[in-house]
Amino acid sequence: MSKKTKTAAAPAGKKFWKHNIGLLFIVPWWIGFAVFKLYPFAASLLYSFYDYNLFRTPFFVGLQNYVDILSDPLIVKAFVQTFKYAFVTVPLELIFALFIAYILNFKIKGVNFFRTAYYIPSILGGSVSIAVLWRFLFRTEGLVNMALRIFGVEPVNWLGDPNGAFFVIVLLRIWQFGSPMVIFLAALKGVSEELYEAASIDGAGKWRQFFSITVPLITPVIFYNFVTQLCHKFQEFNGPFIITQGGPLRSTTLVSLLVYNNAFRSYEMGVASSIAWVLFLIIMTLTAVAFFSQKYWVYYSDEDGR
Repeated sequence: MSKKTKTAAAPAGKKFWKHNIGLLFIVPWWIGFAVFKLYPFAASLLYSFYDYNLFRTPFFVGLQNYVDILSDPLIVKAFVQTFKYAFVTVPLELIFALFIAYILNFKIKGVNFFRTAYYIPSILGGSVSIAVLWRFLFRTEGLVNMALRIFGVEPVNWLGDPNGAFFVIVLLRIWQFGSPMVIFLAALKGVSEELYEAASIDGAGKWRQFFSITVPLITPVIFYNFVTQLCHKFQEFNGPFIITQGGPLRSTTLVSLLVYNNAFRSYEMGVASSIAWVLFLIIMTLTAVAFFSQKYWVYYSDEDGR
């Protein structure tokens, strides 16, 4: 290589790193992503086609794991319960979050305190300690039944009854409505006051303004909260694991708990991986349906955003 070529190459390399130095700063993130996300993702797909027990040599079984889990009534029941949990919890949580956000959007005294108070459960709710506290609240001699006795109501066996246990884990998730509430609140503040003033002049009441102005204008945020919360609910783990351990009668055994039990209690990694991938495909399908449906009900002020 001539001296002239080396001289030309050096500035080119220096120029490249000058404009792409940021790549060096994300190398730790890429390493973490590859090791803790990408590799487990790919490995689980591979394991789902194997009879893979941690204490035995894995051997290829093809689609047999998928056939077995789809024909197992206990696994099918877990999927049914997960669907039930998601489609009960998500609408209730979003409705409650939007209702509180709408109230907190008004100029009332101490509004910042209430915004913080309503958001705190979302910060604490995912912790193990809150799930443990929830279990003690709803046990037979817990604080909830003590309060019911004051009003002359007989104690309820919340965690011993399938419907009661399911209600407890649903209530725990609805209680953590702070995150979508904050997003709704930000969207509500973006709605022009002029629209409400014009509607008031035309004689529209508060409810009519809410459903004819507020809701249509924040449908992109409703859509966003719906998709993100739906994905979270299908992967719910802490509540069923800590509060009910999947019981009673497997009424709170959701798919994520089923994956855990197969992987780390039965050590059947192949079965656990196949269950996880079926769950992944369900979430992807529901997300795709949601994105397809948005053109029928989500309003974008810029038509190019559709």
